Amino acid sequence: MRLHVGCAMWTHAAWQDRQLAPDERLRFYATWCNAVEGNTTFYATPSRSTVESWAKQSDPEFRFVIKLPRPITHERRLIGADEELRSFLTSMQPLGERIHALWVQLPGSFGPTDLGALASFLRRMPDAYRTAVEVRHPAFFADEQAGRQLEYVLSRVGAEWIPFDTTVLFDAAPVSAGEREAWRKKPRVPRRMRAMTEYPIVRYHGRDDLEQTVDGWQPWIATVCDWLREGRSPTVFIHTPDNAAAVGLARRFHDEVRARLPELEPLPAPTPTEPMTLF
Repeated sequence: MRLHVGCAMWTHAAWQDRQLAPDERLRFYATWCNAVEGNTTFYATPSRSTVESWAKQSDPEFRFVIKLPRPITHERRLIGADEELRSFLTSMQPLGERIHALWVQLPGSFGPTDLGALASFLRRMPDAYRTAVEVRHPAFFADEQAGRQLEYVLSRVGAEWIPFDTTVLFDAAPVSAGEREAWRKKPRVPRRMRAMTEYPIVRYHGRDDLEQTVDGWQPWIATVCDWLREGRSPTVFIHTPDNAAAVGLARRFHDEVRARLPELEPLPAPTPTEPMTLF
């Protein structure tokens, strides 16, 4: 029984009391969390030497959920992108088993009529990798038939559906510049809490107010506990508008699950971050 938790990045000025060298930042973060979203790969494919550094800074059990590059998902919309995918995976090879899943985040315009392209793309994905798909088109959430069609496409290849739960963020008007920016950029879709595979992945977005964030994730505490009892191995990523407290919140989420399931393996003791205060 193991729960992985993490954030949208592994470096943030608020998380460390001194400037760390690039080849130490992930190592520091990995003492706090045991998973991370690979968001930067959406914008540019890192060099192989950079990826080798990531591998050296993390244990084999550490989980990377790596986002496919924008040219594959948003520009080509999964069509005719085989060469780009091969090149990307070659760069990612040094991570080896640390790649928990390849994350196919699709644009909001990618809807039910595009499912053929998704099905074809997923069938061509290498068997060595798990695949997880995040959709943002409202039809997949509002139209029951569209949702079932997407689930069918994913189930044919054992892919997971990643929910991005922003319901707490949009529950009340924004009260800060950070929340207003999040309102502008984040998808506004209903909460979805169904796991399709042994390895569900959840992205949860809270607010500036830490207790609002914690109150809002309570349904996920119950769901994650159920998944663990069923023998699943979930990964949960915690977001806030500025992410300054996200690394501490991720650990707090893990602690709340473990309070209900004491047999859950604890996270290791983190590297101190004095004089920073997370809560």
